[in-house]
Order: sequence, then C-alpha cells, then structure tokens
Amino acid sequence: MSRFWSPVVQTLTPYVPGEQPQMERLVKLNTNESPYGPSPKALAAIAAENTSDLRLYPDPEGTRLKQAIATLHGLDPKQVFLGNGSDEVLAHVFQGLLKQKSAILFPDITYSFYPVYCKLFGIEYETVPLSADFAINLDDYAKLNGGIIFPNPNAPTGRSIPRSEIERLLKKNSGSVIVVDEAYVDYGTESCIPLLRGPNCPENLLVSHTLSKSRALAGLRVGFAVGHPALIEGLERVKNSFNSYPLGRLAQAGAIAAIEDQAHLEAMSAKVSKTREVLTSALDRLGFETLPSTANFVFTRHPKHAGATLYQQLRERGIIVRHFKSPRIDAFLRITIGTDEQNQELIRALEEFVK
Repeated sequence: MSRFWSPVVQTLTPYVPGEQPQMERLVKLNTNESPYGPSPKALAAIAAENTSDLRLYPDPEGTRLKQAIATLHGLDPKQVFLGNGSDEVLAHVFQGLLKQKSAILFPDITYSFYPVYCKLFGIEYETVPLSADFAINLDDYAKLNGGIIFPNPNAPTGRSIPRSEIERLLKKNSGSVIVVDEAYVDYGTESCIPLLRGPNCPENLLVSHTLSKSRALAGLRVGFAVGHPALIEGLERVKNSFNSYPLGRLAQAGAIAAIEDQAHLEAMSAKVSKTREVLTSALDRLGFETLPSTANFVFTRHPKHAGATLYQQLRERGIIVRHFKSPRIDAFLRITIGTDEQNQELIRALEEFVK
C-alpha cells in the first residue's frame, strides 16, 4: 500500500480473472475460451491489414464494425456501441447508465465483476438471491431499483431465462435500464436482440456481447452492446471521456470478418453444445450433480467429494478448472467445454478420484 493511493483504491477488492498458468502440458478448462480456433476469414483479415498503417490511429467510431453488427442483427448502426472487450463495455454501462439514486439489482451468484464495478464507481447495489435450484427468478426483481443487470445464461451457473420472461420484466420495469449480458448466448440461449428491432425498440433495454467466447477471439479484446440510440449516445459520451480509440486496426479488421462469418460461428457453437451434452452425461455416470447449462461450460458438484479437493487433484494432473470459494457454491466446479480429447482426459482423471 502506498500513501499516494486515492482513497477509493484502498477500498477496492479487484476482480480476479481465471488463471492463465504457464505449464508445459496443460488441459485448460477454466476460463471458458473456445476450444476451437476463430474464423479463418478473421485470421485472413488480420493478416491482410497494411502494417504500415499501424502508425495511424484507428477509426475511433469503428464505423465498419458497427455496420457489420447492425446488418447481422437487423439494427441501425446508431444502436451499436463498441469496446475493448465486453468488460470495458460493461464498465461504461455501470458508469453511464447504472449510477443512479436507487440501488441497482443483480443476482447474488453471478459474474463477480459486477460488485467490483459498483465499488469502483460508487454505485449502491443489492443482490437478489438465486432460487434453491440456482435459477434467476425475475419476479424477485419487481422492486424499486436504479437498474437491473444479469447474464443470460448466468455465470457461473450456466442456467438461462426465456426471452419471454425478460420481455415481461421490461414491461413491468419501465422506469430503469435492464442490461442483459449475453456473453454465452450462442450455445443455446434465446437472445434479447430481436426485441430491439424496429420502431418499438424499448428505451430501457441494453444487450452486451463479446467476441471472446463463441467467436474464439479472446486475445483480440472486442465487445459490443446494442440498444436504443439514446442509451448508445450516453455510452459514447462516457467512452469519449475515457478513451476515444478502444479498438485498434487489427482488432476491427478481425472482428468485422468474424461477425460476417456466421456459418463458422454456428458450426463451432453447435459442436461445443454437442460436446457439452456428452460431458454432462459422463459426469452423471460418475455421480456428479450438474446444473442444466446453455453455456460453453457446466457447473457441477459431487455429493461425496469437496469441490476444492477435486480442483486440486485435477490441477496436479495438469487439468485446470475453476473453483469458487463463495458461499453456496464452494462445492461446485465450473468446467469449460473443451475438445473431445480434453473432455475424455478430464473424465479419466475424475474416474480415478471419485471411484
């Protein structure tokens, strides 16, 4: 600790990202990265960029990327906001839309960056408990609030909410913004983006996305949000007061090509979803209790073995999964869906530990 820290820094408990271990032989199933590569068209677009142009600033508006996203989703480019990964997008959302007089609401078990943003920006918040089966019950959010945010599907549980229920919440909660974080939506969850199309676009819905998961571009750092143009205008004001150039030339080029290659996205997402079902069945045979998931990970526990113990045993075998020490979920492991070969190695190890 330094005497030169600002007072707010002394109160922060920073978000802890998933470990990126440097091990020679590693089965990495802890940070929900895609087990398959990005679109070949995205790689080709990055390689085709004129590197001499790197001396120049990129387009601060990301005009071509916004147009690609708008075209894909049937929106107007004025409905699209870009950021350096969805974490930066969400940071601007907390600062620009969720810092209100009343406390904002989000689940008690959810993406652990949400309370970090609240403490960083001085935002009052209230957590809403998940149900006994770890589902989000949107009826519990029918109370005074300065905004509502939740992932769909939720992380780390993987459970999702039908779009019809979110639409019902929108109608009941017209006085504040509802942010749906769709980082894992492409693996079997209904997106809320269709609600934003046309003249009846709700004024209070914002949907965030990332290219880090289903489009396998975690190393490129591209995220976006879509919503009513007035919400996007507010986010642009925050962005341009912080960093006018969040996305470099290579990032924009690769992201445009990835967005336009919908066939690759759908093929890889289907492959992951199929492997998820195979993995879930294998875990069931070993006695694990696995929550229903529409994400690229599963959340599972064994009634006879502590989550921390299984985590450590797997780690000693060079298999890295995610374990959370938080109340209610410390018995669980979050396991990213890997390749068929990675999942088979995981199951072989677990067979030894739980026999």
